[in-house]
Amino acid sequence: MTQDSPSLAEMADRFTHAREVQSKALLEDYVEMIGDLIAELGEARVADIAARMGVAQPTATKAISRLKREGLATSRPYRGVFLTDAGAALADKVRARHRTVVALLMAVGVPEEVAEQDAEGIEHHVSDRSLAAFENFLR
Repeated sequence: MTQDSPSLAEMADRFTHAREVQSKALLEDYVEMIGDLIAELGEARVADIAARMGVAQPTATKAISRLKREGLATSRPYRGVFLTDAGAALADKVRARHRTVVALLMAVGVPEEVAEQDAEGIEHHVSDRSLAAFENFLR
């Protein structure tokens, strides 16, 4: 390896971080969707979550079980899924991060439809430091 190349440990850390972010991104997408459904419909049913996420109901149920284990959601039979305070806070944070990324992309000339689509991936990988820089740039 050259002096400019990352060490094996640094490379491993980067890949480990990317996998952790990917795993967390799924949870973030689900809490955001549940929050949106509650705001829009007054409730978040598994069938609605699955349909909006484009997954089968068993897949949505598995993700919701993980949200419950992580303390981000609760559910009651025949009543749907609800966010805990921690889940609602995470949904708000993800939504705000999404808006910032969309605004930045549009500020540099990306059409809104493309910015919305691209932000779905970027929002989960952007660091707090980069996000703060984006917000500063947009001011």
